[in-house]
Amino acid sequence: FRAVQAEGWTQLRHHHREAQHQVERCRRPRERQASAAGGRHIACQVPAVLLYGPPGTGKSYLAKAVATEADSTFFSISSSDLVSKWMGESEKLVANLFQMARENAPSIIFIDEIDSLCGQRGEGNESEASRRIKTELLVQMQGVGHNDDKVLVLAATNTPYALDQAVRRRFDKRIYIPLPDLKARQHMFKVHLGDTPHNLNESDFENLARRTDGFSGSDIAVCVKDVLFEPVRKTQDAMFFFKADGDMWMPCGPKQSGAVQTTMQELASKGLAAKILPPPISRTDFEKVLARQRPTVSKKDLEVHERFTKEFGEEG
Repeated sequence: FRAVQAEGWTQLRHHHREAQHQVERCRRPRERQASAAGGRHIACQVPAVLLYGPPGTGKSYLAKAVATEADSTFFSISSSDLVSKWMGESEKLVANLFQMARENAPSIIFIDEIDSLCGQRGEGNESEASRRIKTELLVQMQGVGHNDDKVLVLAATNTPYALDQAVRRRFDKRIYIPLPDLKARQHMFKVHLGDTPHNLNESDFENLARRTDGFSGSDIAVCVKDVLFEPVRKTQDAMFFFKADGDMWMPCGPKQSGAVQTTMQELASKGLAAKILPPPISRTDFEKVLARQRPTVSKKDLEVHERFTKEFGEEG
């Protein structure tokens, strides 16, 4: 099992604020209390939270951020960590996982793609091993709440309807993590660009956010990653360079003042490879990439998640 150092809230500050608050209330199930009439306090226990939504919306990242903020040991689990070819071994792995979590409390167990472990009962592809894992997981999840341990179970899925009903009921909170809104997308472009030189202003970032309606956080990350290669491509294909910032050579057009007809290869052959400076990223670079990129989440996928939210979940 992987007990990992998790990420913080920094990159989530402008995205899924309500989801952050919801999970924040659940991260200390033993200590969290709510005021009641007459000065009494009622303990609020929420031992398990399900994060669901389209792929690429930051469910896994949100879980890691919760662990960091709560100063908890974080166990990141996938189906491959719990499935064994040996009879009875998978159930032991599940039991050992929860035992380790209790011993290292406060802790958070994060199960990614839980639907691959806990699909609907009676499906033709469900094996005996899968049924045993599911049963043991249900027993352990129930035990977390009963024992009042500082253990929080977080799980994520892209297909909430595929979850077994009994497993779904174990999650006291089922939080929908939707696609990022306009402000969140605008912030994501800035975060992914980081300190990379660019000449975009606030208006450009807002236009990018408007053009990427329907994009997931993962889609935006892919877009920026592709854009980061544009200055390199320009430099490799350039036929003219000019001196910038003293003795640095930057690619340009033939009409640029001080333009010299040469190539990157010719400059490198003269020992000037270290003096070649790629141009800053521009709005045109983004337009070029966005012209060929499409969102990976369909409207049909969104409708499924919205329907599940109305039936079983709550908005994040």
